[in-house]
Amino acid sequence: MSVPTFPPDRVPVRGRTGERAAHVELRLAANVTWVPVARAVAAELAMRADFDLDAIADFRLAVDEACASMIPLAAPDSQLECRFQVDPDEIRVRVSVVSAHGDALARGSFGWRLLSALTDAADASAATGPSGHEVRVDLVKRRTPAVGVR
Repeated sequence: MSVPTFPPDRVPVRGRTGERAAHVELRLAANVTWVPVARAVAAELAMRADFDLDAIADFRLAVDEACASMIPLAAPDSQLECRFQVDPDEIRVRVSVVSAHGDALARGSFGWRLLSALTDAADASAATGPSGHEVRVDLVKRRTPAVGVR
């Protein structure tokens, strides 16, 4: 069985075309300079998954806020990681950094309230691993079915 190849300008997204789910990973310097890259990828993936314009804007803003919230928690010279998974009816993203202290994003903060309002599911956690304390935010945005489509 051969592995399907995709033209370089297409991300494989299951849905209208029947292609498999997409997994996209970004590793960026944990610096606000690079947040627009993650935001642009989030918007592009949501567009290709046929999300409506409001859902695309919400997801883009949620990824922006998740990245911006993780940067102050990051250890010096660490990386910001964004892992996207695009499935037929939802996009999941995990935004994580290695932190010096391992404190998760505060759930009572304005940023947390924004993430909760813009997505269908949000979770913040911290864990100790081989490279130090990893703090992360997991988000899920579901695609709203088109009106009149069953």
